[in-house]
Amino acid sequence: MTHPIPNRRSRLRVLDAYSCIGGAARGYQYLGWHVTGVDINPQPDYCGDTFHQGDAIEFIREHGHEFDFIHASPPCQGEGAPTKGTNAARNARTGRRHPRLIAPTRAALDIVGQPYVIENVAGSDVRKDLRLCGEQFGLAVLMHRYFELGNWSAAQPAHPVHRGRVRGWRHGEYFDGPYVAAYGKGGGKATVREIREAKGIDWSHDHLALREALPPAYTGWIGAAFLTRSEEAAA
Repeated sequence: MTHPIPNRRSRLRVLDAYSCIGGAARGYQYLGWHVTGVDINPQPDYCGDTFHQGDAIEFIREHGHEFDFIHASPPCQGEGAPTKGTNAARNARTGRRHPRLIAPTRAALDIVGQPYVIENVAGSDVRKDLRLCGEQFGLAVLMHRYFELGNWSAAQPAHPVHRGRVRGWRHGEYFDGPYVAAYGKGGGKATVREIREAKGIDWSHDHLALREALPPAYTGWIGAAFLTRSEEAAA
C-alpha cells in the first residue's frame, strides 16, 4: 500500500489510541495536526480536537485507514518488568489481572497499514526503535519511554547524561535532584503542580492521569521526525 507523502504545511489527521488526557495529542497539535482520541474510559480533560469513547483496537480496525498517522499507548500496567517478574506471584495470588494489549494493537495496526508508533515502558513487548527521556528536552522529569515505529523509521537521538538524581526518599534516605518522581504518592514524589510543570501539561489537574501522560515534547519530536523522513523519501 502506498501513502501520500505529507509535508510540513499539511494538517495531518492523527489517531491517538488509548488517549487518556492527551499528553501525546498535544505534541502532535504543536505541529498543527488534527488529533482524534479514543479511549475506553471517558476523558473529560482530553485536549485533542475530537474524542470517541470506545475500544481502541476496534476503532483502529474500523477507522484507522481514515488517518495519516496513528499513535497508540496501550496500558502499561501489565507490560512492565515488575508485573511480569517481581509482582507476578502476588498478582496470581490476589487474582489481579492487567490487560496485555500491545500484540493485538500491533496486529490491528499492521492490518490497517498506516504509519504508526506504539509507546510503552521498559520491559514491555514493544520493539525498541526509539527511547526518549525528559532530559533530551530539558524537562524536570526523566520518564524513559520506548517507541516501536511501523511503516517508517527514525534515528535514535542522543541520550544526554542525567544531571543528577530524582528527588525523593529511597530506603530511608532523602535525595535531592533536578528531577521529580511523577509516579505514586508520598515519599517526596511530585505534586500535581510539579507534574504539570515538569511535563508541560497545563490542561488537567487529575493526579493519576498526569502521572500516566506522556510529555507532549516527546510526540512533538516524533511527529517532526516523521515529517523529516517523509520529505526525505519524497526527494
